[in-house]
Amino acid sequence: MEKTVEVSNVSKSFNGQTVVKDISFEIAPGEIFGLIGPNGAGKTTIIRMLLDIIRPDSGEIKILGSASPEETKDLIGYLPEERGLYRRLTVMDSLLYLGALKNYQSKKKVVELLERMEMLQHKDKKLSELSKGMQQKIQLIAAICHDPQFIILDEPFSGLDPVNMKLVKEMIVELGKEGKTILISTHMMDQVERMCSRIFMMHRGGGVLYGSVSEIKSRFGKNTVFLEFDGELENIAGMVKKINYSGNYAELILKDGIDSQEVLKTIVRDGRINRFEVSAPSLNEIFIQVVEGS
Repeated sequence: MEKTVEVSNVSKSFNGQTVVKDISFEIAPGEIFGLIGPNGAGKTTIIRMLLDIIRPDSGEIKILGSASPEETKDLIGYLPEERGLYRRLTVMDSLLYLGALKNYQSKKKVVELLERMEMLQHKDKKLSELSKGMQQKIQLIAAICHDPQFIILDEPFSGLDPVNMKLVKEMIVELGKEGKTILISTHMMDQVERMCSRIFMMHRGGGVLYGSVSEIKSRFGKNTVFLEFDGELENIAGMVKKINYSGNYAELILKDGIDSQEVLKTIVRDGRINRFEVSAPSLNEIFIQVVEGS
């Protein structure tokens, strides 16, 4: 099967400083793929090279089987991290204009997308009149209204409340089911874990993890307990390397050789447990371990 994206041994430097070092990965048609890493890892540089905003110093990039950006530029949709909308235009005029720049203009398609994203009632408002979350949804529509085959979403959940985040996630999944290839670049590891079949993790310009989410998690072993509890966790300090708290939820990273059942017995003595699940660490914890250990 021909890959939608092929990045082969790509490197890029600015003013003598290497920001991307010998990067290679592929994205299959219809795949939702995660490009992740801390700030300064090189993700934005990769995205700019995929969009042909800048060219690699070495290596090759192919999109939809072509190394010629002129052949594929109208087949790519892009949602930037920084909003790039014309604030004085109305929603409808802005979307029709941006679609026309990609040689595609369908008012029917724009109306369908506005309705799907619960924004149709705002079609005649100026962009400046919309909230940040509403603007983010319009930015997503602008990225897909010309029916692209490859869609790049840079921090797509920025500024969204939980309801609109769910709406955007559902839209992304639907696009994947339609056969669109989607690259998501985000710091929200929980969203990557739920939506992406495979990931490429970058750190300091290089690749540090690449593969399916399930395979990567299995590599880090089942030394993690996900816990929902009422009480204290004071008496397990000698059993755990680390505890990640979130209200009454916690992720416990167990020390080597510690039996999870002994941890359970200790916690039961100190409080009430509503959930106790032994699993591989979360992608967020793996992300932290890889970055801190490199």
